[in-house]
Amino acid sequence: MLKPVNDHIKEKLNILFVGFNPSIRSSETGHHFANPNNRFWKILHEAGLTPRKYLPAEDAKLLELGMGLTNIVARPTKAADEITREEYKEGKELLRKKIEKFKPQVVCFVGKGVYQEYSGSKNVPWGRQENGIVPGTIDFVAPSSSGLVRMRVEEIVEIYRGLGEIISSDH
Repeated sequence: MLKPVNDHIKEKLNILFVGFNPSIRSSETGHHFANPNNRFWKILHEAGLTPRKYLPAEDAKLLELGMGLTNIVARPTKAADEITREEYKEGKELLRKKIEKFKPQVVCFVGKGVYQEYSGSKNVPWGRQENGIVPGTIDFVAPSSSGLVRMRVEEIVEIYRGLGEIISSDH
C-alpha cells in the first residue's frame, strides 16, 4: 500500500503549491516532488523563490520561506491519468476547505490540469487568474514541473517568476 505524503501547510503562507498527487517515489520517500526527473526544486531556485536548490527531503523547510505544499488528490499513482473523477471531486472540496482555513496569499497550481479540475474552467491561461476561487486568495497557474512536460525549463521558470512579483508587490 502506497503511503500518502503529508502536507506542509500553515496559516498565512505567501504561496501554497498544489500538485496533482504524489508520485510513487514521493510515496516511498515521504517527500513532495521526489522523482529525480521532476524539476520542481530546480524551477523554484531558478525563479528566485528559494535561496538555493532544495532537496526533496527538505520540503518542510519551505514553510520557513512562507511556502507550503499539498496536492489535489492524496493517493500516490504512477501517472496523473490514474486519478479517478471521484477522487478529483473529493480532492477539490478538501482543497477548497484547506485554502479557506489557511488563507494563503497565492495558490499556485503546479500543472494546468490541476487548476482545470479545481476550477472547472477549460480555458486557463498561465499565471495569475482573473478571479480566485476562494475570495481573498490569488489563483496562479504554472506548468507542471514533471520531466514529461515538453516546455523548455527557461519558459517554465519565467512563469514561476511571476509568483515572486505578486508577493513582492503585495507586501
